Amino acid sequence: MTLLRMKDLRALSDEDLRRRIAEAENDLLRERGIAAMGGAPPSPGRMRALRTNVARSLTVLRERELAVLRPTGSRP
Repeated sequence: MTLLRMKDLRALSDEDLRRRIAEAENDLLRERGIAAMGGAPPSPGRMRALRTNVARSLTVLRERELAVLRPTGSRP
């Protein structure tokens, strides 16, 4: 899995983002299980990429939630 760019994530719908988050978390859980059992993961950098993708996706979802709550142009 490669790192997803913010531009690409913002182009997805909320439902697609949630689906990608669920898939990435499931893959991350599997990778962590392999590492916990003492096995070497096939790609060590994959865990970091998965965590980063989840964080970026959650950031985009949160930005959208805040955009709905706060009208454009007003500041706190």
